Amino acid sequence: MNPKTLLCSLTLLLLPAAALADEASDMSRMAQEHKHDKPAPTPAAMQEPARPVDAQEVTYGEVGGKPVRGYLAKPKGATGNLPGLIVIHEWWGLNDNIRAMTRRLAGEGYQALAVDLYGGAVADNPDAAMKLMNASLQNRAAGEENVKRAASYLERNGASKLGVVGWCFGGGWSLATALLLPDRIKATAIYYGHLETDPAKLGKLKSPVIGFFGAEDGSIPVATVREFEGALKKLGKPVEIKIYEGAGHAFANASGGNFRPEAAKDAWQRTTAFFAKNLK
Repeated sequence: MNPKTLLCSLTLLLLPAAALADEASDMSRMAQEHKHDKPAPTPAAMQEPARPVDAQEVTYGEVGGKPVRGYLAKPKGATGNLPGLIVIHEWWGLNDNIRAMTRRLAGEGYQALAVDLYGGAVADNPDAAMKLMNASLQNRAAGEENVKRAASYLERNGASKLGVVGWCFGGGWSLATALLLPDRIKATAIYYGHLETDPAKLGKLKSPVIGFFGAEDGSIPVATVREFEGALKKLGKPVEIKIYEGAGHAFANASGGNFRPEAAKDAWQRTTAFFAKNLK
């Protein structure tokens, strides 16, 4: 089965009829954006955090009777109740790039927990990534339970406030987590993830939102981004959207072929300022 057929079939299982056409188109276009891409180690992807951190693999709960493991980082020698960040991986899975991003976030003064929605698997090519994403989205309830367990883990470890951030597949999950846990998530950052535009659903959102998108991203059309932004503003929800000209999907992934350093740097600065304002 080719990528477009697979993703369209997945969409039919997940969505109400009114949203089928748009979502099928979005997901098939995302596959095309990654068609010739693959994650590869680069010096930019392994950038050191602003301050030293401690990091380790942790078990943060159970889903379906099985332990779920993630990657926790926090500032070295930190004391007190730090804000917590739920970090959600791209469609490649919880790989070294996401671990590096988690350490960088921790270096800004957070306990950052990278969740794993793929059960320990990672992909190094688009076909493998699509299979993992497909399997994950077919059991969305498990994914929802997974991020709930992550939130509870951070809270048990003294998180004063919670934020969430994700990229690509994880960007859509970042928004989904904020909608799932509206009374617990206090700041939501979305990097080129699938967007909900139904005002009835967005009305549940209580946290401010910041979103980053590429003007050349064929998977998340600018028109959809503006529709999302407009719906939130009409609802009176705090939202900040930045669209980068000349950038496409996954522009902030330094380990991928779509990396745009200037856009990624600007988005990072805006992200850290956003979390500092809303979580500290």
